[in-house]
Amino acid sequence: MDREAESRPRRALTVLGRIVLVATVTWGTIADGRFAGWAAVAATAGLVAAFGLCAAWLRATREQRRLPAYLLTGALLGAAWLANTGGATLLADVLWYGLAVMALVRMPLAPGLITAAASLASYAVVTTSSWLSIAATVGGIALLGYLLRLDIEARGTSRRLLAQERAARAAEAESAALAERARIAREIHDVLAHSLSAQLVHLEAARLMLDAGTDREQIRERVVAARRMAQDGLAETRQALSALRGEFTPVGEFLVELAGRERAELTVTGTPRPLAAEAALAVRRTAQEAVTNVRKHAAGARCSVRLRYLEGVVELEVRNARPPRGPSEDRSEQGELADSGSGYGLLGMRERAELLGGTLLAGPEDGGWRVLLRVPA
Repeated sequence: MDREAESRPRRALTVLGRIVLVATVTWGTIADGRFAGWAAVAATAGLVAAFGLCAAWLRATREQRRLPAYLLTGALLGAAWLANTGGATLLADVLWYGLAVMALVRMPLAPGLITAAASLASYAVVTTSSWLSIAATVGGIALLGYLLRLDIEARGTSRRLLAQERAARAAEAESAALAERARIAREIHDVLAHSLSAQLVHLEAARLMLDAGTDREQIRERVVAARRMAQDGLAETRQALSALRGEFTPVGEFLVELAGRERAELTVTGTPRPLAAEAALAVRRTAQEAVTNVRKHAAGARCSVRLRYLEGVVELEVRNARPPRGPSEDRSEQGELADSGSGYGLLGMRERAELLGGTLLAGPEDGGWRVLLRVPA
């Protein structure tokens, strides 16, 4: 039994019961007038030895030291026989009863049954009661020990299950905390990656214009656009943090704003409905990344964004046509812009979709590029 798991009232009752038992056995052994002189001394010494053996046996069984427990079991059986031979029948009976019950409770099943059988058989051999009384006593003691064993095993199982449940809850809470940290880190990373990539596009374009001697006003427009992207990045970071708390603008409104800013064609089909936070964030980030990729890799190409509300899922399709062919210097500029950025946009979008149980397809189509996101919603 786990002593730490016992309540204070239970421990108090246990201690009180042991005190009453010791007092009763002591009084019944040496205070009935049958022992005098050296016989009383011998009876007292026998009591002390029996109590000492019982305490050592209880400790050995609690610590699961089998060999000392078996040796002390034999010593207690011998002490009970000596007490009975010396006339201390109450002490002998208590030792036999207690050893039978506690052996069934504390010892492994096979040794416990053997010890209980030996103790109860010893009592049955020496007692002068009728066979009916012996059978009732032996059966009652055995049943008591068995029921106590079942009760202790049930409480032990309950404590183990409770400990496992607490450990599982702690592990679940830790896993949820780690998942939340990863989610926050992913959102901030995606926002910053998109914002910085867009800024890099404009700044790289401005550098190329400077090298080509382009008009100062056009260069200024690129720098102003990069500044605007930085401001948008800060706003997006705030929106991402709000989205993690469930506070963000609807997906439809966000796509209208994005399409207007990037001069893309937006089409929404199906019945618009609120999306879960993770699904809405996936649609927003995928649309941002896909449109940014169009600007980087197919500058000047016509871009279309389609949002479809279907049964159980939502689809986002971003498609661009074949980019227009310009002078060789323009193609060189587009190539250098395409080389800017981290190069992990598609991988991040696909991982985000798979985390939600969705899919993301991306690849060339009709000379352009197509990105299709499907997530449960």
